[in-house]
Amino acid sequence: MLSFKAGRCNRRGETNWVDPTPTKGLITLETSAEDGLLHFSWKNRETGATDEDLILFPSEANFLKVDNVTGGRVYVLKFSSSDQRYFFWMQNADTGRDEYYAHNVNGLLDDPSFSPAEPPAAPAPVASTSAAPEPAAPSGSSQPSMEEQLRQLRELVQSATATAGTAAGPELTLTDVITPQSLEPLFARPDLLLAIFPNLPADLPGERNADTIREVIQSSAFKASLRGLQQALNTGLLSNLVISLGLPPEAGTGVGPFLRAISEQAQSSSTENPEGGDEHMETD
Repeated sequence: MLSFKAGRCNRRGETNWVDPTPTKGLITLETSAEDGLLHFSWKNRETGATDEDLILFPSEANFLKVDNVTGGRVYVLKFSSSDQRYFFWMQNADTGRDEYYAHNVNGLLDDPSFSPAEPPAAPAPVASTSAAPEPAAPSGSSQPSMEEQLRQLRELVQSATATAGTAAGPELTLTDVITPQSLEPLFARPDLLLAIFPNLPADLPGERNADTIREVIQSSAFKASLRGLQQALNTGLLSNLVISLGLPPEAGTGVGPFLRAISEQAQSSSTENPEGGDEHMETD
């Protein structure tokens, strides 16, 4: 539903001081497809690990700006039923979006069915770094050029997941089809791997090789994304997306039609390219 760059701050003992950590992070709010509850999570963008995953009920917490901070932008996730506090510092270069993120976080905290508003346009030029509050001053990173498009797709998929409710799933699932075993022929094709590498997350640790893709496919985050994509396909919301991929509109009406369209596209490409005679078998 919503995600933005933010680092964590650690409280200094029992005092009112907090110290920022230099680690690049990402706050994400989403309704889990497994339990149907709102999850507030913090992901380490350097390791890819989710170090904090909080389940929040409506009106249980607020996301508030900490005003008495020098040289940075600090927010606190404050619980109404306890003394729990989680502090974060904004790492997005565009400071003008802080209020936008805080408004939408609080909207989701009050009501998980809340629909985040469109973000404000980024000013030009935008600084490439964002400073942490004192005493530490680590650097943030610039916004990826494709972030806005990915955010829109993520919101569409999450919306489809939320509206699907408890409807029975189809017999054919993407998690059953896209597995390390079914993709093993892909790992033996360096030319195909090179086409995939640019689409991997920029902050993914390790080298770009077949083992990295195997790890991505087996990760819980990737499986959750597949489930969201599957729900979106089953609700027929992805017609425009599949058309942009060169597929017919009906490919966006379900998992079966989507896979059949990809198979037909691969067969057509194989027929047009006789030199790739083995490609047809591997794609199937």
